[in-house]
Amino acid sequence: MVILLSSIMSLGAKTRKAVFVIIDGIPAQTIERLQPPTLMDIARHGHYGRAYCGGEVGAYSETATISAIGYTNILTGTWMNKHNVRGNGNIEANYNYPTLFRIAKDQQRPVTTAIYSSWTDNRTILLGEGRNETRNLKVDYAFDGYDHDKQNYPDEPGDLHIQKIDGRVCQEAARCIGEKAPDLNWIYLWYTDDAFHAHGHGTISDEAVRTVDQQLAPVWQAICRREKENDEEWLVIITTDHGRTVTGKGHGGQTQDERTIWMITNQKRLNRQFHRPTLSHVDINPTICRWMDFQVSRDVEFERDGIPFIGPTDIYNLQAQTYDKQLRLTWDAQGNSGPAKVWISPTNDFATGGHDLWEQAGEVPARQGSFQIDLTPWPEARKFKLVVQTPATTLTRWLVK
Repeated sequence: MVILLSSIMSLGAKTRKAVFVIIDGIPAQTIERLQPPTLMDIARHGHYGRAYCGGEVGAYSETATISAIGYTNILTGTWMNKHNVRGNGNIEANYNYPTLFRIAKDQQRPVTTAIYSSWTDNRTILLGEGRNETRNLKVDYAFDGYDHDKQNYPDEPGDLHIQKIDGRVCQEAARCIGEKAPDLNWIYLWYTDDAFHAHGHGTISDEAVRTVDQQLAPVWQAICRREKENDEEWLVIITTDHGRTVTGKGHGGQTQDERTIWMITNQKRLNRQFHRPTLSHVDINPTICRWMDFQVSRDVEFERDGIPFIGPTDIYNLQAQTYDKQLRLTWDAQGNSGPAKVWISPTNDFATGGHDLWEQAGEVPARQGSFQIDLTPWPEARKFKLVVQTPATTLTRWLVK
């Protein structure tokens, strides 16, 4: 069964394109204090907002605030308990949770993809290009490998060669977007994280943020030219992978500063999710899918943990609690909520490449905000996967007994 994620926003004749940018390790308070001109210009076209990373503290989805983990949260729309990327090395990703690039290539229409990255592992490991597990995914335009090019980018004190690589990545992104306009684009920039690790909060890290903002300017200019000179409409999303500890040098834990991130988009017409406290990394995947009108299978839809922040949305904040042998689901509803279907599965076969046994437990008006399920038919189950689905929004949650 295929769920059509057609945007209910006004659809003209323009061709839709998307680019998401991850700038490593910049705290929200630094962006807000420095007001970098390129980022702020994009925000003036659309919106700036704070968000969170790290899953739910103390629950099954708690996720370390580490770089490659954050990238994969964004790529798959799931937390670490699903995608299984648990650090920056010795990565054993669960490719059964498809990335945006795999979803793009699964469309019936041709979709061109591009990656511009200061870290080659983003393509070779996180996207899993050419691997059997990703059905031999191929990225159409790849600009990376510079981190392995010691002839042109020899190691420099303070990792300044990484800053030069970031500049090269932005140059290639501006050129490729300007000339080829791939449909789905990912830009990854690295050096700011190195600056904060070495120096923490201070003038050197501030200067690194200003520099990467300047490096991004030609990319933004290329997108603006494409929209002006071609029949195209671009979605731009810029974010970071994690916050930082109080000194600015560390990350990885679950303090508020480490969990706090930021998002910028050039789109003005956003729904309420962008301004809710539940805005997070995992919302980017479904947002891009909705913008690009990607078709996504029900199996994948029932795994993603995020909510799109464009188009309609009416429910959020799904919670689950047991009382004796009863399971009570609650959620918040906003706007003109229609019917909400409630689904339950006692299996997790999707994680190993299979299909789960989903049963519709019932249907209620979404504005009711609650539903109760009798768990006695599954006395041996230790985990339940739960979905509340309206025509506009799909919420997912696990209950681990």
